[in-house]
Amino acid sequence: MHISVVQRILGLLLMLFSTTMLPPVLVSFIFQDGSEQAFLSGFAITLLSGLLIWLPVRHEKRDLRLRDGFLVVAAFWVVLGSFGAAPLIFSEQPSMSLTDAVFESVSGLTTTGATVLTGLDTLPKAILYYRQQLQWLGGMGIIVLAVAVLPMLGVGGMQLYRAETPGPVKDGKLTPRIAETAKALWYIYFSLTLLCALAYWAAGMSLFDAICHSFSTIAIGGFSTHDASMAYFNSSMIDMIAVVFMVLAGINFSLHFLGWRSATFRHYVEDPEFRAYMNILGTLVIVVLLYLYVENTYDTFSDTAINGLFQVVSIATTTGFTTTDFSAWPGALPVLLLFSSFIGGCAGSTAGGMKVIRCLLLFKQGRREIRRLVHPNAEMPVKLGTMAVSQRVVDAVWGFFAVYVVLFTAMMIILLATGLDQVTAFSAIAASLNNLGPGLGEVSQGFGSMDNVTKWVCTGAMLLGRLEIFTLLVLVSSTFWRN
Repeated sequence: MHISVVQRILGLLLMLFSTTMLPPVLVSFIFQDGSEQAFLSGFAITLLSGLLIWLPVRHEKRDLRLRDGFLVVAAFWVVLGSFGAAPLIFSEQPSMSLTDAVFESVSGLTTTGATVLTGLDTLPKAILYYRQQLQWLGGMGIIVLAVAVLPMLGVGGMQLYRAETPGPVKDGKLTPRIAETAKALWYIYFSLTLLCALAYWAAGMSLFDAICHSFSTIAIGGFSTHDASMAYFNSSMIDMIAVVFMVLAGINFSLHFLGWRSATFRHYVEDPEFRAYMNILGTLVIVVLLYLYVENTYDTFSDTAINGLFQVVSIATTTGFTTTDFSAWPGALPVLLLFSSFIGGCAGSTAGGMKVIRCLLLFKQGRREIRRLVHPNAEMPVKLGTMAVSQRVVDAVWGFFAVYVVLFTAMMIILLATGLDQVTAFSAIAASLNNLGPGLGEVSQGFGSMDNVTKWVCTGAMLLGRLEIFTLLVLVSSTFWRN
């Protein structure tokens, strides 16, 4: 293992990350909110730390190995999430403890959207912008991680596409090709963000709100500049724009790349995960709308349709925007929506959850086992479209699911031991591990009232969920550290 190579990359990442604290300084000057000093202090500390880490190993130019890749990926979110808290700690408004600042920073970078803050409408504009920017940068990092890096490490859902998909996904080595992949994905990500911002602006948002909400929409983050989230704007047009871009952001970005390059929708239609993703969303929308209509939850059908459609897409894609308090919806609807976040979006998207591709494989594997009871000697491969999936991949999906359940249970028990009720403990872990944000019970309005133990457990859950669990767990394995 080349620790010096990892150290060099980490130092460079920190120095690069420090520059992201400068745009909020400009925002602070524009709005004259007096928060520029917090960001300048955060910039200086992050830059100096990165420089001190990089200088001793600046001449290391060896290629990354597999184990080095795991360390770099884990360090990316853990270290940057920690240093991202610096401006929040130095800020006078809001006044945040170390725990709260790290929680908010990690929530932003992992695009979870859980928050400990209230009174957003009165906070400095630079702080509001910084939170949104954290999510946008994290979203871009997630796409590059999921499409270009994790498949090479054998982690994540994207290895399912590597063998059959042309273009950037096929590369199997840590080579400069990653830079080409990242560049192509960056163009798509930036273009979607720009289109979303322009659409919001045209629909009536201020330019500041349009930019900020486009960041969290495309990143599927859910942070807002207002306590009321999207309900603040009270606009059906804005809600529908958000729905469109949340759906797009929940799709595998490799499909966006292929669709952009070939100027056709054929790759979308032929992709089994995309079809399953749209079918799940469609089914949820129908069930929720019928339930709300029968229960007369809203006075008019248009309110029922808009709120139902928006919340289904927002929660199922793990974005976390709200136009209404869905936790107060009748019957099973709040729990149904929360469980939809366990599926999440597609692999290679900015969405959280276990990913549609894994859930699809679990369903197909279960169906195969039922058929095998009738035909025990038949050869029945699990297929995605026309491609037979190797048993190794199926085993990996079951392994992921098993570890997910164990970790979920363990963290929920810890939260129950702190005195939380079962609904709050369950939904807090679900909202964190699935990178969703809003939950039920005491966390339906945020995590500010939770104790420090709960916040640190949920911070760890956010990182585990964003890094596909195994990427972090492998670091605590004795096998990883053996020569």
